[in-house]
Amino acid sequence: MSAAAATVVRTDEEWRKLLTPEQYYIMRQHGTERPGSCALLHEKRQGTFTCAGCGQRLFASGGKFESGTGWPSFGAPIEGSVTTTVDRSHGMVRTEVSCSRCDSHLGHVFDDGPPPTFLRYCINGVAMNFEPA
Repeated sequence: MSAAAATVVRTDEEWRKLLTPEQYYIMRQHGTERPGSCALLHEKRQGTFTCAGCGQRLFASGGKFESGTGWPSFGAPIEGSVTTTVDRSHGMVRTEVSCSRCDSHLGHVFDDGPPPTFLRYCINGVAMNFEPA
């Protein structure tokens, strides 16, 4: 999805003011946080994970599972909340996951998750906030 198609569009300067340096690196420059480094990895309360860039609801806590990878993992996003694109960086082919509202990079999705979707949305924790129910 291009920035022009996103609902929330900000200048680079606005993103730098809104996000921490780590969030900016991950969400705007397609970086990755160190595995196991984010508190949301261990979040177990009922609630919703939202985009740190625009507040859009991304994942319900009921779909979160422990993947053992070091990043928060989910079986499926909230309908319409994310977009996916092919990512050919780092000498591999992966499916990148971005927020459908502000086009921020969130992480990647893999086909090695549990039933019923068999998907693992592997998401950078600093790209999200958590809102308890």
